[in-house]
Amino acid sequence: MKRNHSRQAFPCCALFVGLLVFGRAAPLAGYTENPGNEGDGDHIIGPDYALDPDLTDKGNPKGRNFEFTMKLADSKIFRGDDRTLEPKKKAVRNERRIFVYVPAAYEDGTQAPLLVIHDGPGQLGLVRNALDNLTISKDPKRSLPAFIAIAVENGGNDGKNSERGLEYDTMSDRFARFINDEVLPAVLKDPEIRKAYPRIAFTGNPWGKAAMGCSSGGAAALTMGWFRPDLFRRLITYSGTFVDQQDDDAPEEAEYPLGAWDYHSGLKLIENSKPKPLRIFTHVSANDNGASAPEDGHHNWVMANQRTAAALASKDYHYRFVFSRATGHCDRRVFEQSLADTLVWMWRGYHAD
Repeated sequence: MKRNHSRQAFPCCALFVGLLVFGRAAPLAGYTENPGNEGDGDHIIGPDYALDPDLTDKGNPKGRNFEFTMKLADSKIFRGDDRTLEPKKKAVRNERRIFVYVPAAYEDGTQAPLLVIHDGPGQLGLVRNALDNLTISKDPKRSLPAFIAIAVENGGNDGKNSERGLEYDTMSDRFARFINDEVLPAVLKDPEIRKAYPRIAFTGNPWGKAAMGCSSGGAAALTMGWFRPDLFRRLITYSGTFVDQQDDDAPEEAEYPLGAWDYHSGLKLIENSKPKPLRIFTHVSANDNGASAPEDGHHNWVMANQRTAAALASKDYHYRFVFSRATGHCDRRVFEQSLADTLVWMWRGYHAD
């Protein structure tokens, strides 16, 4: 893996974006950033792994944790009754938990950037420590903005005909709209959060809105930005399911017959589309989901992620691809070693509106 390209800052950064304050959008113009090329390209880690100190509790000031639930039946987007589901075989949750961490460095009343974490709580514990340690860092090359972390539980089960599969593996803007239109306003309206932070607000600048996930959650992160770069532009995928796992009965099959496999193969969406204003991290493990076995149709994880990285490189994206030796699917050792570096790279160049 030798690709490492020099790039220019995205010219589209100066586009009009929205500012979400208590759920309302207002125009914001003129935002630009120049993150540079440091950390871009392909990287190999392992086979030895260690917990990054920045992902541990160093005793720095702590933020506030919150948790609430959202009933699927109350949603206008994912009610749990989609015709593609088979609830007798793959149960659907009645409600999903939402976990929120507001770092100590956040100042009430400012428009906070945010990171949405799929399969909540997921890696929220590591992200909390990273925020506690790196929002107060004096090293400009090793710091994080005071983003609010929101870990969203999936709707239940996995794979085709499941609610989680519907949410994460479908090639559409549906999940991005669900997060933006339903989850984020619910966070801003939660009574306990509003009690602690009466003037809490989110930025609507899409460069201030990130998504992160593993496996199908990783595919969901890329899909959120791919279909709605006006909403989410910083995308983190670990062990991404860039394979054909979209439900066979999904209406999206007509346009994307191979699901997320079409990003890099089949339709080759990344290579055949104009570059989008996105900053993208991808990862795959050497033994990711049976990768040592012969290719099984459109279900080879390592090949899918390698091709995705190559496609991003061919279009001159700001991307970072990590291949981890001697590890498996969504391997915690990879998160423990790399997540702080990933977050620092992902947020490089971002500044307050």
